[in-house]
Parts: sequence; C-alpha cells; structure tokens
Amino acid sequence: MEELAQAQVRDHGVVYAPRIQDLLAREEKVFRIDATTVGVSDPRLVSDIVAARPVLPAERSVYKPAAGADIGHDSATRTIRALGQDVMTGIGTPPPPASRLSGTWPDVATSYLRAWLFSADPLPVSLLARRGVTRSGTLSRIVDHAVAVRPGSGAGDGGTALAGRIRAASGPQDRRQAVALYRRATATLCDGVAALAANALWLTGPAARSTARATSPASPTGLTEVLWETLRLLPPAWMLFRKGGDAYAGLHPAIRPGDDLALFPLLMHRDPDHWSDPAEFRPERWSGVADPEGTPAFMPFGFDGARCWAKHLVVPLAERLVTVALDHRLTVRGPGQETRVPLRSLLSVRFEAAVTP
Repeated sequence: MEELAQAQVRDHGVVYAPRIQDLLAREEKVFRIDATTVGVSDPRLVSDIVAARPVLPAERSVYKPAAGADIGHDSATRTIRALGQDVMTGIGTPPPPASRLSGTWPDVATSYLRAWLFSADPLPVSLLARRGVTRSGTLSRIVDHAVAVRPGSGAGDGGTALAGRIRAASGPQDRRQAVALYRRATATLCDGVAALAANALWLTGPAARSTARATSPASPTGLTEVLWETLRLLPPAWMLFRKGGDAYAGLHPAIRPGDDLALFPLLMHRDPDHWSDPAEFRPERWSGVADPEGTPAFMPFGFDGARCWAKHLVVPLAERLVTVALDHRLTVRGPGQETRVPLRSLLSVRFEAAVTP
C-alpha cells in the first residue's frame, strides 16, 4: 500500500495519497507530469484550452462510445431528462430506512441512493444499479445481456423514466446503448452524490453536525454553503484529461505539439490569487453568492463542453441525503481526527458511521 501524506482542514486531518499531495504542494500553474503530459491549473490557460476544440467522445465519461458506436446528442439529452425526472421524484418520496446509512462511507451512501432512486425498477433492470453487480465485470455483462434480451414489455412494467428509455429502444443497438447509459448514469450520479455528502459530513466536524441538528434538524442552517465549500476543496471532477493535438500548439511554451493535457480544478480551487485562506474549510465564503458556478477559478463540475451532465441534480440530492443523516443523528465513529482520501476518480473521505435507531 502506498504511503499516505497528510493535509489539514481546520481541526480535521485529511490524508491524501502521495500523488495528490505532490500536486497540492506545487506552486507552478503549468508543469510537466511526464514525457507526454502537461498539468495545468491556471484558470485563464484552462479557458483557452477548453475553447480550442470541442471535447472528443472518448474524453467524456458517461457519454463516451458504447456498444461500438458514439452516443448521439438526442440520446444523451433524453437520458439527462429521464434521470432528472427520476431524481426529482425520489427527492419527493420518503427515503429508505436510515439504518442503512450505518457502515463505511461513502459506500453505504451509494447503495442507499441506488435503493432510494432505482429499486422500483423491475428485474433484471434494477440489477443494473446494484453495487454488488456493478463491481463485478462478469456479473455486469450477464445482467447487461439479460436486460438487452428482455427489457420489459412496456409502461405496465412500471419503474423509473430511465428504465423506460431501455424499454423504448428501437432496436438491439439502441437498447444496448440505453443499457450502458442506465448503468453509467446511475453509477455516476449515486457515486458522486455519496462522495459529496461524505466529504461534507466529515469536513463540518462533530461540533458543527450537532449544532446543525439542534438548530433545525429538517433544514440545517448553511447546508447549501457547506456543500459548495466542499465542492471547492474536494471537487468531483478534480482532473479532466485532454488528448494532445495541434489545437493546443502555441497556447503556452510548456505545451509541445502532441502533448496530452491534465486540467486540475482541485488546484484552481486553492489558487491564492483567487481565494483567501484557500486551504481552509470556510462555508461562509458562499453566503449571499447567487451563482457559485460563476465564481472565477471555480469549476466544481468540469469545464465548458464537458461539464457534469447531472450537475443541476447533485447539490439538491446531496442536501436531501445529508439532511436524512443529520435527522437520524449520524455519528462518525472513526477514524478519529484523520481520514483518508484515496487516489480515485472521485476524491472522497472514508469513515465509519452509525445512525441512532
């Protein structure tokens, strides 16, 4: 196992993987990572890079090619609308028993969200969103095939709007892509929201969690600001990758023809030229900010042309999840004053927690 390095956030220790800590220690805003990759955290240069050419299909996450073909714009749009409908429906319905939030975060939060939003889908569609299935390549392929062969007969099967996209597919190819989008959409949303909620609960600390519960259990004061500040320190889209090409030649002397580019919101959000006390967790900095995403050097959901397709759903759903946890007096039982942030595509703290029965 890699040795871990430590960084402090208020009275809580956040232990980053060495590669992340190395990035956080850098003062340069344009730097070479390896022989063919340049890292960039300068906001102005980042803007020039993302404007230089449209994002390639392979550079997307949810909408990268599936079933041997690109995902069409219309298909992507219908998927976003269906997911939005399902999330708004879920937020308005009673959540699952809070006891399911006891365990290792963010894993239990991911499973909780999947059950909350997608468990109404008929078998085998609902299996597409089961954590035990998604973590096994073999089971995933078996379930994908089962759904593609037998997607359901129509509206009478019930379930989510996202599952309806599978049933409405016009042919085998369209159905295979709908299956892939269901899996990717549910995983990306639930994993991202669970990570954001876990980070927020940890960063606020035990005293703040108790104050929030005592002040207004149903709607903790400042929760929205807490989530935006959490997105600043631990953004879901902490690094985005761009394949090299002629479009980037001449944008900066350090970028050579053919260099791949790694763009780092994680570093932009700590730029002292744009943020006061950038390493501190200060939710109050967002008080009265009507449009957080319009804040300079703040890109919590990615860049133009490749922004998170569900960004308008993430904060409301995270608010609902955190509120459920606070309402049921979630208690963080470990690891004391320090927790780890492993090197993964989503930067999320890990801790053990339990809710009061």
